[in-house]
Amino acid sequence: MRIVMLGLAGAGKGTQSQILKDELSLSLLSSGDLFRHHQNEGTELGMLAKNYMKNGQLVPDEITINMILDGVNDVGSGGFVLDGFPRTLSQAEALDKALTHDPIDCVVYIRVNEGELLIRLTDRLICRSCGAPYSKRILGPIKDCGKCGGQLYKREDDKPEVVKKRFKAQLPGLHQLVSYYSGQSKLVEVNGDQSVAEVSREALQASSEMMVGNPSK
Repeated sequence: MRIVMLGLAGAGKGTQSQILKDELSLSLLSSGDLFRHHQNEGTELGMLAKNYMKNGQLVPDEITINMILDGVNDVGSGGFVLDGFPRTLSQAEALDKALTHDPIDCVVYIRVNEGELLIRLTDRLICRSCGAPYSKRILGPIKDCGKCGGQLYKREDDKPEVVKKRFKAQLPGLHQLVSYYSGQSKLVEVNGDQSVAEVSREALQASSEMMVGNPSK
């Protein structure tokens, strides 16, 4: 099964992607992890992306798409959960074109109230090494990552005024993607305002129902 995760920043896509990966025995393709891998390895794609990022520019779709497809090719015919991609309609169309013979089966949209997302993001700490997120509100004062021991830090773009701008920038693309995948009858919407366990239960149930509806997948 091939699953795409959708949602605004802070909706819990990374957490739920990991849970779906474990529960359904899939590979996890995270756009953030792929970017870090290519940059750490000094690949041509990684260096191209780094040049744009250090100049404060958006990485062109062509580079991002090639990184994702490189990860998809590594998975081969196996199933995967795709987190952080696509972010735009053009990326979704390019992904569909590349996956003509093994298309995306299910798109899980985690919908969360923007007020709750603002609280989550402004409360968030990120591991510098593996990118794992942590909540100060839930875990209290912590300094190191429980997964890899890496240092935790506060992202500059998690400040309240920046978060609101991020939402404004992300919403048009998200709405287009929701409409696009709804038109393909692949979208399932999950209430992300619930606990992690409840969101996981809904996401797993929706994915399983999609599989039942497409027994050849």
